[in-house]
This record gives sequence, C-alpha cells and structure tokens, in this order.
Amino acid sequence: MTDIRSYIVVTASYWGFTLTDGALRMLVLLYFHTLGYSPLQLASLFLLYELMGIITNLLGGWIGARVGIKITLFFGLILQIIALMGLSALDNNWSELFSLSYVLVLQGLSGVAKDLCKMSSKSAVKIFASKDKPSMLFKLVSVLTGSKNALKGVGFFLGGLLLASFGFVYSLWIMAGALGLVSVGCALFFTSSVVKTNRKAKPFDIFSNSGPINKLSAARVFLFGARDMWFVVALPIFLYEQLNWEFSEVGSFLAVWVIGYGVVQSCVPTFIKSSKDGLSNEVKAAKFWIIVLFLVTAILAFSLSYSFDVSKIVMLGLAAFGLCFAINSSIHSYLILGFTSVDKVTLSVGFYYSANAAGRLIGTFLSGITYQLGGLQTALYASSGMLLIAVILTIIMASSLRRLEG
Repeated sequence: MTDIRSYIVVTASYWGFTLTDGALRMLVLLYFHTLGYSPLQLASLFLLYELMGIITNLLGGWIGARVGIKITLFFGLILQIIALMGLSALDNNWSELFSLSYVLVLQGLSGVAKDLCKMSSKSAVKIFASKDKPSMLFKLVSVLTGSKNALKGVGFFLGGLLLASFGFVYSLWIMAGALGLVSVGCALFFTSSVVKTNRKAKPFDIFSNSGPINKLSAARVFLFGARDMWFVVALPIFLYEQLNWEFSEVGSFLAVWVIGYGVVQSCVPTFIKSSKDGLSNEVKAAKFWIIVLFLVTAILAFSLSYSFDVSKIVMLGLAAFGLCFAINSSIHSYLILGFTSVDKVTLSVGFYYSANAAGRLIGTFLSGITYQLGGLQTALYASSGMLLIAVILTIIMASSLRRLEG
C-alpha cells in the first residue's frame, strides 16, 4: 500500500510539473514572437533548456542512484519554481542581447528541473513494477508517458489562455504558486519505500555499456530531433503567420494535438501484444512503426509542393504524424526499462533521456534555421532525413538482439 501511495505521489508531482512546463513553453514562444524575435532567435531561447537536459540526465541518473529519487524529484520541482519567478522579473527596457541571455539561462534552469522530474518519475515505474510481468510494466509506462503528454497539451492550451487573460508576469506567478503546492505535497506524502539507492555507483557509470541501450538511445536522438525539427518553432509560427491564427487558437490546437498524442500513447499496450520475454514483439513493433513514421513525414513534406489546401494537408499530416510518433515514443519508453535492471534503472534512464534531450536540442536549433531558410516544407524534409537515420539505427538494434538471442 505504501508503495502504491508513493507511486501516486510521484506521478501526481510529475503531472503538476508537466502542466507548468507545457504552459511555459507556449508563454515564452508566443510572448517573444510578439516582441519581434525571429524564428532563429526563438529557437535559441530553448537551446540551453535542451542542452542542460543532456547534462542533467547523465548526472541526475548517477545522483538518483546515490541519494534516491525522492530528492531528485523534489529538487526538480523547486528549480522550476525558481525559473518561473526569475522569468517574471524580465524587463522590456533591457537590451535585446541581455534579455535573450537572461531568458536563455532561466530556460536552462527549467531544463534541469524537467529532466530531474522525468528521470525520477520514469525510474519509479521500473522500481514499482520490478516484480510484475513485462506486460504490467508496459502498461504502467504507457499510462505515465501518455498522461504526461496529454497534460503537456493541456499546458500548451493553458499557456495561451493565461497569456491572453493575465499577461506574461501574472501567468508566471500563478504557475509558480500552483507548483509550490505540488512540491509541498511531494515532500509530505512521498515516503522512502519506493526510493532505491545504489551508493556504489561511480561517476563513469553514467555512460551505458549495454549495446541495446546504446542503439536505442541513438535512435531516440533522431526520433525526437525529427519531431522538434518542425514542431517546436516552425509549426507554431507557421500557424500564426501563414494561417493567421490567434494566440489562443495556436495554443488550443497544439494542446489538442498533444492531448490526442498522449491518449494514443496510453493505449499502445492494447494493440501491441506483450511478448513473454518482454522484448520480442516490442522490438519488432519499434522497427515497423519507425518506418511508417518516416513514410508519413516524407509524404507530408512532398505534398506541400502541390497546390492543395495547405491548411488541410498540415492538419491531416499532423494527425497521422501524431499517431505514429505516439506509438514509437511509447514503445521506446518501455524498451529502455525492459533493457535495464532495477539496480541500474536511474543510470540507464538518465543516459537514455540525455539522448532524448540531445535530439531535442538538435531539432529545436534546426527548426528555427530550416523555417527561416525555406518555411515549413524545408523543416519537414529535414525531419524526414532524421527519421531515415532513426529507421537504420532501429533495424541495427533489432538485428543485434536477434544475434544475441541466437
């Protein structure tokens, strides 16, 4: 019963954080676009956020192994509150360079917070389900990942709504106050029973020596780089500039997309049958769905060359992309836990999500560049190229596992 309560507290804390994280991204993107920042400048605002994710996941996995995930989770929540309050002090009278640098640093702090919370929450799932059969772990991971992304979508909507209703500063104060309540609940109700430590973990252990984990992590770099290549900067600015949508419409649409994407993630175990060894069917599914995602993205990019209704093409393409990407992401999130043992879970999860952050960093940066150079279609072609690399890496991973089994 205590484990269940701790698991619920971890999940609820991660949900609360996710709401503010999604809202903050939309707030920053839309607010600074109104100040006249270019797509490349907007992308640069998130670069340190993603860069710190790489470092945080590597070091956070080791720290989590040493001190336990309660401390890393709570510290992540506090850092996000500091970042929110710091951003509220932004002064429009500052120079553009200083403002960019100031926001960049605070976004980096927010990136540290996000990945501490993510690493802690995903590790808790493996610890909680360690004695259950693989199908149970698959379901728990899918529900956590799917619900997180659904709430991130709600956060996008919330960010647009808060910006329109209360302005930039008051919106940040509201989110900081709400997250403060979440952190109090985490401190009071998260018991130590779910906290597993490995005090023998050495700093060099942050790097994985597992072939399957390394190949999966490499594929993850290009999978998430491909998504953020066009989703982070190119798509929101395209909707605002080319389709003349309002802030609330951009935020609401992206919210619905991410919510739907999260719902699909939660449902993945219902149509991908869990294998007895916990890997066979899941690895085959990973290979199949990454190929489908590549084809969907390439077709979407190619379709924009013709004089169809651009808005309809983008909407349909987004729906297909979201469906396939959600399935890929859910399978990946399970496989990293399926490949690792409980005593190394924070280290493996930290290493894996550092790869995730690396992909997001690359994709975010290139999203601004590709959109500025050639618009949404150029961003989509670049996304297709990254997915092709992810396909190759996934096939290599599947082949190496077959050789190990043989």
